[in-house]
Amino acid sequence: MTAPHHLPVLLDEVVSALAPSPGELMVDATFGAGGYTRALLAGGARVIAFDRDPDAIAAGRALAHDDLTLVEGEFSRLEDSVDSDVDGLTMDVGVSSMQLDRAERGFSFQADGPLDMRMAQSGPSAADFLNEADEEDIADVLYRYGDEPKSRRIARAIVAARPLTRTSELAMVVRRALGHRPHDKKDPATRTFQAIRIHVNRELDELSDGLAAAERVLKPGGRLAVVTFHSLEDRLVKRFLRDRSGAAPGGSRHLPAASDARTPSFEGVGKAVRAGEAELARNPRARSATLRTARRTGAPAWDQAVTVES
Repeated sequence: MTAPHHLPVLLDEVVSALAPSPGELMVDATFGAGGYTRALLAGGARVIAFDRDPDAIAAGRALAHDDLTLVEGEFSRLEDSVDSDVDGLTMDVGVSSMQLDRAERGFSFQADGPLDMRMAQSGPSAADFLNEADEEDIADVLYRYGDEPKSRRIARAIVAARPLTRTSELAMVVRRALGHRPHDKKDPATRTFQAIRIHVNRELDELSDGLAAAERVLKPGGRLAVVTFHSLEDRLVKRFLRDRSGAAPGGSRHLPAASDARTPSFEGVGKAVRAGEAELARNPRARSATLRTARRTGAPAWDQAVTVES
């Protein structure tokens, strides 16, 4: 197996949490460049790896490993290919470095490219959304998924500049709307690009459904390790594991706690883990990464979905 071009974030910590051993079945729900998968295979496990990006699956076939099964598709649908006998499952949520680094995929404003942003390379693109949506809908997306305080001003500028077809065009519209200065530390287009990407790919819905699917396929004692890269993702994972482990906060005299008699479906929920200085030095992308882990109990899976607003 050749070395990956992409450095997987928190690799040692993820592998330690999953503890693969010969004969065990592991799921890599977000294959990407295959960094986690390689490590799990090296531990002797069998791996079923998912990715909705056909480019990632095509590149992954070069591994040609007898214990690896690659599946092109969303990880929220992993039950279509996996039964309830999984020993460990990992997710590295969000956009991959390979997608960001390729201008033709349209995820980044660092280099000009088509305004695409589709992970699966199918369905409506970012350009379709921005050129067809109502101004109010665009503003709502920017505020909800980008935490953009000036979302209405940006949405108004986007509608006035339509049609938009290139990443450089969108970035310029945002910069002009917000009065960007070249010496500003952070490009004001960052929040807008994040928000549109999350919306186009339904990333939070996919994460919520994927966590519920993981709960259903992990066997008792099965290990879960989820790496997120921004607060919306981490908040959703934290809430899911808090609720499923029976650690939801209690009520107060003003707002009594809701009664929930369901048996916790996860235990051993560890504290959030972040990259150390050594990893940050060799992989700056790890700076925003957060790992959360847990272990499946023998209790039935819950039937309640978790959302970022709940």
